[in-house]
Amino acid sequence: MSLKPSLVLLLLSACLCGCGTLRTASKLEDGAGAQAHRLWDRWIDADGDIAAATTWSRKVAPGVSVAEVEEALASVAAEDNVKEVGMLPLSKELEARSGKPQRFLKVYSYCSPETARQMVDFSPAMAAYLPCRITLLEKDDGLWLYTLDMDILIHMGRKLPPELRASALRMRATMVKMLDRGARGEF
Repeated sequence: MSLKPSLVLLLLSACLCGCGTLRTASKLEDGAGAQAHRLWDRWIDADGDIAAATTWSRKVAPGVSVAEVEEALASVAAEDNVKEVGMLPLSKELEARSGKPQRFLKVYSYCSPETARQMVDFSPAMAAYLPCRITLLEKDDGLWLYTLDMDILIHMGRKLPPELRASALRMRATMVKMLDRGARGEF
């Protein structure tokens, strides 16, 4: 029988940490181990790039403009009652500072205030992940959208209270819808 490296590390950690590991594992979401294994595999596939392993991305369809992506994001936010709370036009700022053209780079921030409150009440450290962000950037092969892989927060940690879990899953669905429709320019 051959063991995967992630399972070996998990078993080794459990042996070294003993009861603390087992006690913590009993408080985790069902499937947290499988989610950790997927994260590990994505990290290995990304040659150790933790940002690539912990994000979702979509390539924007050829011919879809920045304005169409932005309209799609705004449309989903309105449909799902999510508040746009800011934009950071980084490429414009870099152009202003350098006087040189830059490839497109802009961060869009969205929030469900009720979900945000529930999250930080559950874990104050979750405040570091607020608000939800989507970045639109230009790469050599076109425009791309990136956002945090929310499955890590929802499925890999401590069990969320049922109401918070439902709210987090709704926000997850909104972010995936933003990625998908933004990539198609569908509003």
